[in-house]
Amino acid sequence: MSLSEDEGLLNSDSEGMTEEKSLQKDNSITAIISDESEISSNDNAEHEENQSMTKGAKAFSDKDNSWIRLKKDTKDGEEEEEESEMEEEEKNDFELEAEEEEKNRVLVEKEAKENLEEDLNKEGTMGLGGQSEAVHDLNEMKERIQDLVNILSDFRRKRDPAISREEYMNRLRSYCAKFYCYNEELIEYFFDMFSPKECLEWLEANENDRPLVIRTNTLKTRRRDLAQALINRGVNLDPLGEWSRIGLKIYDTPVPIGATPEYLAGHYMLQSASSMLPVMALNPQPNERILDMCCAPGGKTTHIAQLMKNTGVLVANDLKKERLVATVANLHRLGVTNAIVTNYNGCRFPDVMGGFDRVLLDAPCSGLGVISRDTSVKLNRTIKNIQANAFVQKLLLLAAIDSVDANAKAGGVVVYSTCSISVYENEAVVNYALRKRHVKLVDTGLSFGTPGFTSFRTYKFHPAMTMTRRYYPHVHNTDGFFVAKLVKYDNVIPVDKEKSEEDLAIEKALEENRKAAEEREEVIAGKKEAGKEKSGKKEGEKRFGKKPRQDKPKHNKPRQEKPKQEKGTEGAANAKEMTPKEERKMVRNKKDGKKRFMMKQKKE
Repeated sequence: MSLSEDEGLLNSDSEGMTEEKSLQKDNSITAIISDESEISSNDNAEHEENQSMTKGAKAFSDKDNSWIRLKKDTKDGEEEEEESEMEEEEKNDFELEAEEEEKNRVLVEKEAKENLEEDLNKEGTMGLGGQSEAVHDLNEMKERIQDLVNILSDFRRKRDPAISREEYMNRLRSYCAKFYCYNEELIEYFFDMFSPKECLEWLEANENDRPLVIRTNTLKTRRRDLAQALINRGVNLDPLGEWSRIGLKIYDTPVPIGATPEYLAGHYMLQSASSMLPVMALNPQPNERILDMCCAPGGKTTHIAQLMKNTGVLVANDLKKERLVATVANLHRLGVTNAIVTNYNGCRFPDVMGGFDRVLLDAPCSGLGVISRDTSVKLNRTIKNIQANAFVQKLLLLAAIDSVDANAKAGGVVVYSTCSISVYENEAVVNYALRKRHVKLVDTGLSFGTPGFTSFRTYKFHPAMTMTRRYYPHVHNTDGFFVAKLVKYDNVIPVDKEKSEEDLAIEKALEENRKAAEEREEVIAGKKEAGKEKSGKKEGEKRFGKKPRQDKPKHNKPRQEKPKQEKGTEGAANAKEMTPKEERKMVRNKKDGKKRFMMKQKKE
């Protein structure tokens, strides 16, 4: 090929290349123009989306993903970065942060509203769970209990219209009875006393132990000295509270708190915080006559004695003789010297002894306030048991009122207390005493506590019942307790014209108790006379010798005559034969006599 032909080919190739380049430039220009138009349209769409979001667009959630911006298919990654950088350069950093915070705040608010609506819908649709939905474990049951309590706490908003409140309550009672191991009768009783939320707190509090508390015995030491001695032994403690000057709360101890030298020396008493409250309400004074009608095991009795400073007369009575053993031991250990221990039925006490200045009645009860210490109460107690206890408590309270003197300096004070939260055993008993005796309720003088009930179910009580005090573990961190203070203003027993069946039953029981007391006194008097006769016979025998016994053979064998002893030269005429033991003793005495005689001669 010639040179001219090669040059022609090169020129034709270069012309083709230039034409292709021009076509590529035209295509790129048209693409850029179309991209710019798309970018402008997308920017307008973004602007509209932002405005709609600020006006109330839906918040982000798992179900609604419309808040996520879709990536622009027409843009390359580099162009998006360049545009975002240009926008950031145009705005200040503070403005950008403010915008982001505002967007986040709006989104969070919307999400919270949606979540609340979802929860309400879930609670409403969940309802009672249905009988087909079985509870597989305790955690699931606990969650259902909490859900039901939440619904009942705001019933109008959170309820399911198809389900009544009674159906919700029935399911909640059933779950609580199974989860906390109560009988359903007690659970129903608790839900009548408390709101669902407070009842759940009460049930939870009964699953935990109360703090360990000791009471300082001021007859032997001071609280400051006792606390220092226990701290030196490694005990972690604190004062009980502002309301008590003698209590100490024990958190941790390396030694048994009931076996320290201070305990054995009687410097303190193991006693719950709530059991100190009745004695504080009684407010005993020195040189008074006070009765503790149900005293065992002696915690309140020793507390009364230390407030009396071992003066006056303190009668500690209890029906069960075996429980008085612990009472006597505590009285001796704590150094109480003004107490008299008796073993009578409290209902009969007015016929035995009366005229007291103050009486403390810590009545036997169902123990619904100390479930954390005795879990058997959960299943063993029924409403019938509680009402039976209330009958005995009414008898005891009337006897306690009859035992005090209305003309005493203190005015005849009676403090009634129980370790139960039952209305039948507390307000109902006090209300009965207000109707049957000339007494009135007064302030307990306690600085804290919940006022008593003035109504419960179909019962209406005296308006002054608000002066009584209730204590709960979930409110005051003490055992469940009740304290009421009564003052007697007349010794005359009122007579009712119209008597109910309960009044007749109580009067019959009191009459039977009086007759039993008289019979017991006769038996005791007869035993005393018989004892005196026996003691007189013994004294006469000692003075004048025993009466000659009749010749009766000790055994059924015939008596054998002993051979007569011959007269000896040294012994008496009727000398008896000596046993080997007597012979050895005689020889020993002779030797001792010779020794003493020789020693005497040497001295002389």
